[in-house]
Amino acid sequence: MTLVVGLTGGIASGKSTVARLLGRHGARVVDADQLARRVVEPGSPALEEIGRTFGQGVITPEGTLDRARLGELVFADERARRSLEAILHPRIAEAFAAEVRRAEADSVELLVYEAALLVETGARGVVDLLVVVTASPEAQRARLEARDGLRAGAAQARMDAQIEPEARIAAADHVIENDGTLADLERQVSALLEELLNVARAHTP
Repeated sequence: MTLVVGLTGGIASGKSTVARLLGRHGARVVDADQLARRVVEPGSPALEEIGRTFGQGVITPEGTLDRARLGELVFADERARRSLEAILHPRIAEAFAAEVRRAEADSVELLVYEAALLVETGARGVVDLLVVVTASPEAQRARLEARDGLRAGAAQARMDAQIEPEARIAAADHVIENDGTLADLERQVSALLEELLNVARAHTP
């Protein structure tokens, strides 16, 4: 049996680092962002629908999605964002279901699904357990400013656009606090991995 673990957290909380650490120790990691890119490849039904909904200006001359342009349209417009989610999320869910079937066929013990919007989109129900990575607002802001070159106001705006951390924590089976050093994070991930593997093996016939 494959144990399917959702991994989520606020922007710049460190969930991608946690995913890499889990992958380094043998977990199979599926990144929702990669699935999202896959479903909007040139010629895909999703890309065609995005073009009809938001205009051909979001499609590059090469026939690929102009993610930056689309982001400008949907970031500050909730209705537009919901329209985009209605196009993408069902297709991403289908792609993830295929990844789960593949993992089960390969006898993978632990499949980790890294996704920013697991709680918001109701996808919590497609995973067996949910791990939430948290960080203080100060740490998130500093990482965003350093990573993406954002000004403080822009970083805060992106943080404010997400749900409250308490909502994620309330849905979590495990919480990893990422305000310390990388060594601190590695220790937490190591302990988490041991616990997850014990759960996976306990449910294997």
